[in-house]
Amino acid sequence: MRAGEARWDQVRRRLAEPKWPSRAIEENLADLAAALAANNRGAIALASLAAEHGREVVERQMRALARLARDRVREALGRLPAGERRAVQTLDDGSRIEVRIEISGGEAVIDFAGTSAVHPGNLNAPPAVTRSAVLYVLRLLLDGPLPLNEGLLEPIDLRVPEGMLNPRFDRDPAACPAVVGGNVETSQRVVDTLIQALGLAAGSQGTMNNLLFGNDRFGYYETVCGGTGAGPSWHGADAVHSHMTNTRITDAEVLEHRYPVRLERFAVRRGSGGAGRYRGGDGALREITFLEPMSLSIVSQHRDEGGFGMQGGAAGAPGRQRLFRVGGSTEELAAVDEREVEAGDRLLLETPGGGGWGGSEERVE
Repeated sequence: MRAGEARWDQVRRRLAEPKWPSRAIEENLADLAAALAANNRGAIALASLAAEHGREVVERQMRALARLARDRVREALGRLPAGERRAVQTLDDGSRIEVRIEISGGEAVIDFAGTSAVHPGNLNAPPAVTRSAVLYVLRLLLDGPLPLNEGLLEPIDLRVPEGMLNPRFDRDPAACPAVVGGNVETSQRVVDTLIQALGLAAGSQGTMNNLLFGNDRFGYYETVCGGTGAGPSWHGADAVHSHMTNTRITDAEVLEHRYPVRLERFAVRRGSGGAGRYRGGDGALREITFLEPMSLSIVSQHRDEGGFGMQGGAAGAPGRQRLFRVGGSTEELAAVDEREVEAGDRLLLETPGGGGWGGSEERVE
């Protein structure tokens, strides 16, 4: 939009003219139009609220909400023992996410010093993603309902040195670090690292299991659920999206109607959750047969080990993906991998389980 006028022609050219153009321009434009409509609706609602109650009242209540969030976080931090706690999570390729949390007097320093340098692949997370992960974990400390807002971060001294969680962006786009995997995968591991340091729960599946396939005619992308970590008084949940994942999976009927694939199986991966007094949640099994040639990609984590256990609980089972070729051969796929598939090839995706909590000799059914 510029001066109230939509610039759809310019957007269309940006999508159609690059070396690698979009395969679904009309869908892209529809998504952008929906986003524009949502923002416009929000602006109208805010203006209506101000008209009904007065701008000063609305602004005062917004400030009060931020103060409430600040005070609630300070109260939650004040209930935790003062002192330092640390945790380290390692991505499947060896990259480190390290955090130090120093809690004192209702405030905290959260320092990611020691985290790996800028990632050579696409697992870099922009500072906004790191802040979102921190904001989310702070919200987990609170008991009652409270809308997310910047007040939650006021008692926090957040330190994110340059590196994988704070990459430098060049003015030349070609020289900028890749971040798409950081948004979905590294963000999940940041959350688990913070949860581990705070001792809130065992590790969840720690990945979104990003599955992509398509050809010149279409592109499809989904994230697949897995197990969540157990806690001091609860079992983990089976086959659900967790933490930074904010998507729902496509219904089987819709998937098969719109795309040349057949969903053979979608089930709980029994026994994949970590053992413990409280067991970790089980992951999922998702099996897809491709009905025509296309490209297949997966971006995932926790293929070397599953979600960590806590207080003596066992780790969950790691994820796995195998491609069964129509000719009879089987290919094991890495955490981040791609293949060209033919009609009749079948993918079996097994997502990670969550970690258990406590010793298994005291297991609670």
